[in-house]
Amino acid sequence: MLAVISAAVAPAIALLSFFYLKDKYETEPLSLVVKVYIFGVLLVFPVMVLQFGFKEEMDVPLFADAFFVSGTLEEFLKWFLVFYGAYLHEEFNEPYDGIVYATALSLGFASLENIFYLYTFGIEEALIRALLPVSGHALFGVIMGFYLGKGKFSTGKKKVIYLSLSLIIPVLLHGIFNSLLLSSTKYIFFYMFPFMIFLWWFALRKVRIANSSLNPYRNADAKTGI
Repeated sequence: MLAVISAAVAPAIALLSFFYLKDKYETEPLSLVVKVYIFGVLLVFPVMVLQFGFKEEMDVPLFADAFFVSGTLEEFLKWFLVFYGAYLHEEFNEPYDGIVYATALSLGFASLENIFYLYTFGIEEALIRALLPVSGHALFGVIMGFYLGKGKFSTGKKKVIYLSLSLIIPVLLHGIFNSLLLSSTKYIFFYMFPFMIFLWWFALRKVRIANSSLNPYRNADAKTGI
């Protein structure tokens, strides 16, 4: 069991460390990052119950399973917890912080989900799980966090747009990811390989943009001597 837990959690910790250390200006307090990570771990249980209920009560087609039962449900609940667990916190004081917290929560979710999967289907699935679902959750978290960071330091219509995108884009990407996984096992790598390259490119581009942005209110305070 220890080997399963180690194999399941190690990729998530490695990815979280990577994005945490990418913070160019001020690393976030580990206590809050760990707290948000644990929120993600605990989120697995209500998600499993809700998904089981949907599938038991309704004949869910592949598209609805990919985009709604998994994509929308998981990303909305992750977004909700990041918003109330970190976005409103005083430590969320730079645009990049959204990436740290959303990725932490997403990887907490991925960690426990991965433990259950490897315990059921075997540790030999660990590599493919690390490359696909665990990485996928991390990248959805990066993109969600990027737009949360943009929204945090915007006002008016821009704020509403960025906060909406912080949910809509991860839902769409998660839905596409699930659709590719569920559609075919024979040719899966022909579809998933280019999609994962795109996801990494898109997420790392958001990391660079967020790291080049500063809290505009902090700059204003510095200029006025506040």
